[in-house]
This record gives sequence, C-alpha cells and structure tokens, in this order.
Amino acid sequence: MENDHALEALRPRLFGLAYRMLGSRQEAEDAVQEAFLRWHARQPADVRSIEAWLVTVLSRLCVDRLRALQVEREAYIGPWLPEPLVAVEPPSDHATELASDLSMALLLVLQRLSAEERVGFLMHDVFDCGYADVAAALGKSEAACRQLVHRARERVGRDKPRFDVPEAAHRRLVEQYVQAVQERHADRIAELLSPEAVFVSDGGGKAWAARRPVEGAQRIARLETGVQGKLPPGFSISVGQVNGRAGAIARINGRIFAVSSFDTDGERILSVMRVLNPEKLTAWADTVH
Repeated sequence: MENDHALEALRPRLFGLAYRMLGSRQEAEDAVQEAFLRWHARQPADVRSIEAWLVTVLSRLCVDRLRALQVEREAYIGPWLPEPLVAVEPPSDHATELASDLSMALLLVLQRLSAEERVGFLMHDVFDCGYADVAAALGKSEAACRQLVHRARERVGRDKPRFDVPEAAHRRLVEQYVQAVQERHADRIAELLSPEAVFVSDGGGKAWAARRPVEGAQRIARLETGVQGKLPPGFSISVGQVNGRAGAIARINGRIFAVSSFDTDGERILSVMRVLNPEKLTAWADTVH
C-alpha cells in the first residue's frame, strides 16, 4: 500500500515528462499507465530508484510512440498543434507540475526535435536524469547521448520563445485581445499584435481552420473579425488557464470548441495558436461555464 502511494505521488511528474514528449494529454496518460503496469508486473528487487526506473521505461515507451506518430503527423491536414491543457477548475496537481516552461510555443520547439533528441533533452536538462539513465532509455552509449543532448539543447536555445514575460503582463494582453475580438474591433486587434505576428490554427481536417499560418497583424485582425461575424448567437469567449498561462477559451452554448494560446513579449502579441480539432478538445468539450 505504501508503494502504491509512492507511485501515485510520482504520477504528475511522469505525466509532465510524457506530455512534453508526446504533446497529447491522452497519449501521455496512457504512457504513464503502461509504465505503472510494467512496474507492477516486474517490481525488480535491485532497483536503486523507483522514479529513475519509471522515467527510463516511460521514455522508451514515448520514443516508440513518437516513431509511430510521425507517420500520422506527416499526413495531418493543416498545421499541427499540441493538445492544450485547460484549467477550467482550480489548478490540479497536473497543472501545478506543468506550470513551468510549458507554453504552446515551447512545446512546438520540442516537436521539431527528433524523438531521441526530445527524450534525451527532457530527461537530462528538464528532469535531471544522468547520462547513464538517458543511455539506458535510448539504447545508446553515454558519449552518443551527450552529443545528442548537446545538439538538442542548442536547437531549443536557438528556437525557444525569446521573452520571459511576467504573467500579469501576459494576461493583460490576452484580456485586451479577447475584448477586442468580442467587439470585432479590427484596428484594436491589429494594435495588440506585433506587425510580424503569426496566427496558427489546428482543425485537423475536422473543423474549419486556416490550412496555413496567417502572418501579419492586419491579416490576422481581418481573419478574427471575419470569423466572429459567422459564429452563432450562443458564442462566447473568455480568458482562462491554458498550459499554465492565460489563454482564450471559446464556447458555443457553453461547450468549449476552441482554445487559444498566446506568445507575447509583454508589449505585443507575437503569435496566436488556436486548437479547433474536436479530437484534441474531447476532455474539455462538455465542460460548461
């Protein structure tokens, strides 16, 4: 029984690792559950650390799943965005664990790494695993893993969001943007956006979404006001927690149908990332507000 409590205490941390690797809440939960099942099936006596064992097994499972997902994502219709984590209730253990460096923008940077680079980088640089554990998870030598993590670290450092913005400043911009969208105020929307801002929407071929990123403040403002004019009377939009930061949650008759994340520099919005694919909103779609 004590072991079961110890395992459950590790679940949020393991979920955080798997979610960062896979970009999917359901896939991450399935991977963590499979790692637990493997532990219960074997419970090896010579394990120096249950957590290290589970992280290693979980990482292997994620590498295998990422290789399978690669084919699916290459055939994906339109831009692909990670499944958002929406906090419609007070923050859960998962939300607390994931509040740090989990913006949609950073997740997209991680998705550009190869499966092995992503796993190695996350294990070593984010979850403080030694190179021996990384090598065990990837089936490579420690020297090869050092090189792999070094390459991944350089790419993440080059491509990650450049601004460390206080949450209050980020939230203020998101609130102003949501209000401007509700009012269909194109000029105000454009003012809040960087001139080089990018709008990315993920419908997965199952919901209307732009098939390519939309670039430029004026074009994004026209898109937002045009879409607003076509929505049904039961539409509403509010500010909520998305991946640990302020984001926008859109509803029709109380049911979530779109979730938006924002990357900002504290003064302007640099990017809007909107998930409309209903399969990625299943966990939240029936949540009424």
